[in-house]
Amino acid sequence: MIAQLVQSSAGAAIGVFLGCLIGLSLRKRSGKREGLLGDSVLLTSSAAGGVALLVMMAIKFFTAGA
Repeated sequence: MIAQLVQSSAGAAIGVFLGCLIGLSLRKRSGKREGLLGDSVLLTSSAAGGVALLVMMAIKFFTAGA
């Protein structure tokens, strides 16, 4: 069941990861580094993607019976 939730929610997580990676890379180049985890674009983007995966899994789990 968990594997099915992960597979069905992975698209949103990948989209958030890539969007954050591009956006934060541009932001870091312009000199605005505040808000980054450990001053790392990759770490911050990974964290955002992980949170998006968890949120989408929870939404799909709780709305599956509706």
